[in-house]
Amino acid sequence: MAKESFDRITHDLFADEVRPGRPKSNPHCRRVQLKMNKKKQVLRDKQKGLKRIELKVDSELFERLNKLSKEQEITRGELIKQLLHEQLI
Repeated sequence: MAKESFDRITHDLFADEVRPGRPKSNPHCRRVQLKMNKKKQVLRDKQKGLKRIELKVDSELFERLNKLSKEQEITRGELIKQLLHEQLI
C-alpha cells in the first residue's frame, strides 16, 4: 500500500516522520492575535471607565520614575497615577 504525502489520517504510517514545533492552537497569525488582544484590552479598560494618556518625558525623569517604582514595588504606570492623584487632590 502506497502512502500519500497529504494523508494524515493513517498516522501509523507516519510514526517516523518528525514535525518540529508545538501544534498550532490559534488559527490566526501572531500579528492578528496581538491586534485582537489589544482591542479586547481597550474594551476592558473602557468598561472599567479608564481613559488612556500618553506622556513623553526626558530620559532622566524616566529613569527616576523607574527607580522610584522599583523601590515602592509598583508599576511605573501606577506610580504616575499615584503622583497625579496626589497633585490634583
